[in-house]
Amino acid sequence: MLYHIYDLQHALLTPARIAAELTRTAFQNPWNPLSHTQMGRTVAAGAELFERVTRRFGEPDWALNETTIDGKTVTVVQEVIVEKSFCTLIHFKRNIKRKDPQVLVVAPMSGHYATLLRGTVEALLPHHDVYVTDWTDARQVPLRDGKFNLDDFITYLREFMSLLGPKTHLIAVCQPAVPVLAAVSLMASENDPNQPLSMTLMGGPIDTRISKTSVNKLAEERPLSWFENTVVETVPAYYPGAFRKVYPGFLQLSGFMSMNLDRHVGSHMKFYHHLIQGDGGSADFHRKFYNEYNAVMDITGEFYLQTIDTVFQRHLLPRGQMKWRDPLSQKLVDVRPQDIERTALFTIEGELDDISSRGQTTSAHDLCYNLSQKKQYHLFQLQTGHYGIFNGSRWKKDIMPRIRNFMRMWDDSYDAIPEKDLAQIPDIKPDRFNRDTHGVAAVRRWLKERDTKPKEKENATQGA
Repeated sequence: MLYHIYDLQHALLTPARIAAELTRTAFQNPWNPLSHTQMGRTVAAGAELFERVTRRFGEPDWALNETTIDGKTVTVVQEVIVEKSFCTLIHFKRNIKRKDPQVLVVAPMSGHYATLLRGTVEALLPHHDVYVTDWTDARQVPLRDGKFNLDDFITYLREFMSLLGPKTHLIAVCQPAVPVLAAVSLMASENDPNQPLSMTLMGGPIDTRISKTSVNKLAEERPLSWFENTVVETVPAYYPGAFRKVYPGFLQLSGFMSMNLDRHVGSHMKFYHHLIQGDGGSADFHRKFYNEYNAVMDITGEFYLQTIDTVFQRHLLPRGQMKWRDPLSQKLVDVRPQDIERTALFTIEGELDDISSRGQTTSAHDLCYNLSQKKQYHLFQLQTGHYGIFNGSRWKKDIMPRIRNFMRMWDDSYDAIPEKDLAQIPDIKPDRFNRDTHGVAAVRRWLKERDTKPKEKENATQGA
């Protein structure tokens, strides 16, 4: 019912939205004398703001047609490697004969399209052969194509890794950190020859019992039945995925917005003032960001509920109780991160991350306790929020170069990094890559201090 109400509201606002767009066009027309006045810019700004707030944003284009390698412009072609019902494996093929690390970027299935990682892919392209999981909007998948849950997510990853081969490096951004770790664990348990060389887990909810955020608390405070009855909706009959149970993207977007409502309202007010002032650069930056941020997709209900149950409520992975259902035999198989011995591990956390806070991703190291310490690295990025881990200036200058160097540490068969890039970012040199700087040990000390302080206070109170 909620889905129908949302669609009805959008339909009812269509005439007003069209009128606002016509008004904006008229008052921004350079041939209109009013467009050069304060009143004209104010009217145009208000009209554009209304149109954008009430608009539905479709899936954005990747728009990554070229990259720069060693000072030269190289064309990039987006090609489909595998097309499955719920995901398309995309390859960003560079028009150059160069042997760089092969990277599979696992995009999150958390409401936004994979294009949210455009900045991530863009920064990787100069020195990596990049593949990306492009998840499909569930409301566009016919019901006859079957269901898709967390077990299927893991199965897809295993199939993609087997296709790409053992020279692959994984990058999991946020939500897929759990299924990526699970998939690699299962391959390690089976001694699969296609185990990846490395995996980089960025801001992922490996153990949400640590440093709980508002998102974690919400998932724990309500029973699974509440989520099933409250936020899982049926896709209306007029969509290709008619009658499929989904977690609607518009609900996820509302949740994201409410977490930082003041910031989003302030950002839109600044956008309004920039339009009035004629600050086209700042206004265009706002448009680009929110064109991507407001573009959301539906998630299958079974995937959403299984993730809530497995990751956020029962914490099965960190408790050593997670199982994966084999699609062929239908048997439940234990997920054993302790079996990982070949795949190097790099975890990354942001100091200001309010979705997957400090310590949650780092816990992956405790689970992979049979992995050599020489293959375990961690980066705790100061003054960085969740989005900044994989996008923006700190991602490009501080985080991505370390990932690039980390991947090359485990295979010396790649072409060398151009000297020009080494000169620009000297911090990527091997002798500067120190796992102890804001590393695993530092985060564990912080967690220990946090956990002991309340006890000391309690003991002091009891003693008094």
